[in-house]
Amino acid sequence: MTDAGAVRHHFTVDVEEYFHPTAMAPHYPMTSWDALPRRSSEVVPRILDFLAERDVQGTFFVVGWLGEREPDLVRSIARGGHELASHSWEHQLVSCLGPDRFRSSIRRSKDVLEDISGGPVLGYRAPSFSILPGMEWAFDILLEEGYAYDASLFPITQHPTYGYPGAERQPYLIRREAGILAEVPAATLRTLGRILPAAGGAYFRLLPYALVRAGFRQATRSGAQATFYIHPWELDDWAPDVDAPLLSRVRTFSGRGRTWSRLERLFAEFAFGRIDRSVERLLASPGATS
Repeated sequence: MTDAGAVRHHFTVDVEEYFHPTAMAPHYPMTSWDALPRRSSEVVPRILDFLAERDVQGTFFVVGWLGEREPDLVRSIARGGHELASHSWEHQLVSCLGPDRFRSSIRRSKDVLEDISGGPVLGYRAPSFSILPGMEWAFDILLEEGYAYDASLFPITQHPTYGYPGAERQPYLIRREAGILAEVPAATLRTLGRILPAAGGAYFRLLPYALVRAGFRQATRSGAQATFYIHPWELDDWAPDVDAPLLSRVRTFSGRGRTWSRLERLFAEFAFGRIDRSVERLLASPGATS
């Protein structure tokens, strides 16, 4: 039974290719991308059909490089009533870009997606949630480049390469000299004095479904909006033959056979929607102007 009357959580898709994940980056340099077969145009339409059957609209964070090469895919997302947001231009970690290249990346991806869709791009999610403590300059640049919200913070400590301990666990406002930016963190579960990731991705594929369900139930009970994410390559029947370490291949591609069925269970239990509509209410709240 769907908790539709209680809280509408956020369903998000990071629209990238199988060669974009950080674990695959050493095996697929950017100079090789144009020669590789792309799979998003095969999988994203299935996601769009899945959402249309349930009358759900979500937020699609698109890698600008991919959007430029698949403009019809970008248009189909917008035609479905979904929000288009930026997932950077080249899917590089923010820590590897630095301020100048970061600005160029988010500006270029925003421009391309807006030109293709004819609509605004207000949100950004960093590849691999790579805005970390000490990189708060990224918030200022996002504001200066016309973004209204960020969805890059993951308030956890367990992951070896990302996490923003101390970040709030539900959407909130970040006040900077450049203005006010809404932050939409990935979903977590508080249990036994710890904060565990419960947002999707590999956690959804590899760990018990009950973990994500518990995180969303906890958010629903408190009236908070949790944010779920998934990638097209996690919903694909095809996987590349890549000479990567076993752990990298397991983390990236294992468990895909149950992802669709788990999505069906998740949608049967919880209500979902777009991020931008939540952000609009958050930025219009008394707390945003006081």
